[in-house]
Amino acid sequence: MPEPTKIRRRSAVALAAATALAVLTGCGAADMTRQTSPYAAARGAKTVTLSVQSWVGAQANTAVAGYLLEHELGYRVDTVQVDEVPAWDALSQGRVDAILEDWGHPEQQARYVERKKTVVDGGGLGVTGHIGWFVPTYFAEEHPDVTDWKNLDKYADRFRTAESRGKGQLLDGSPSYVTNDKALVRNLGLDLEVVFAGSEAAQITQIKQFAKERKPFLTYWYQPQWLFDRVPMTEVELPAYAQGCDADAEKVACAYPHTPLRKYLNARFADEGGRAADFLKRFHWGVADQNEVALMIAEEKLSPRQAAQKWVERHEDVWRPWLG
Repeated sequence: MPEPTKIRRRSAVALAAATALAVLTGCGAADMTRQTSPYAAARGAKTVTLSVQSWVGAQANTAVAGYLLEHELGYRVDTVQVDEVPAWDALSQGRVDAILEDWGHPEQQARYVERKKTVVDGGGLGVTGHIGWFVPTYFAEEHPDVTDWKNLDKYADRFRTAESRGKGQLLDGSPSYVTNDKALVRNLGLDLEVVFAGSEAAQITQIKQFAKERKPFLTYWYQPQWLFDRVPMTEVELPAYAQGCDADAEKVACAYPHTPLRKYLNARFADEGGRAADFLKRFHWGVADQNEVALMIAEEKLSPRQAAQKWVERHEDVWRPWLG
């Protein structure tokens, strides 16, 4: 998912704007000219429109922020699920007021934050994101050398599946995600085939099935992610990341970087959004908090609103300072 100095997490894009706090998980084509919320950047309206990405960690952010905006500050919360780059365009145009989890988009930052000044940095989320290749910890404990990329071909036959065309399988998520995996496999000369599960949910299902059967597998995955609590995984050490090593997507042969995740606000909303804008600037939590909410949504099948309410009831010491 990275570009020159960023990780870029592409999600499958989704549904039309929700009309209340409902952080949805469906997928579909995003057309921001049709998904615009009528409440975004509305002068005098106590309404906030949040962009939400399809992965569950981002949904957890929006669920908790939206719940507190509604129940503690008296705002109406509208959400729009949209892919990352179109979300920046919508943010600049005032169609949404805030993005709460950005994995680093230098081109958009330069265009909208630095040049047009239509978007402002809303501060760190408190979570650092990282993408990598992982094997199940039970396999790494049996074969410690598998955690060095140079030894992956030794285990290629163990990773083989019906879909991997006689090579070892490297399991990826959605084909719409922007990753370097095909280039990495090619440029590192590995006997692997990138196989797309189709979505984050489908990838999780496959990982859990492999783990249930105690089978070896190699997968593209990312942190933070609640699944590590259910299926312990160990990262494979790829060639070290250095600034600019992923500048050319065709030539990349290095690991993914670690990226502190950030929030971004529409510039007018940041100036005129009152307590809501101040609240979102202060919104800041850790991996354990995000994973707690994400696990309730993804694994316990609570609605985002229910998960947010439970987290809020348990952690007033964390969120009370966000209110100012």
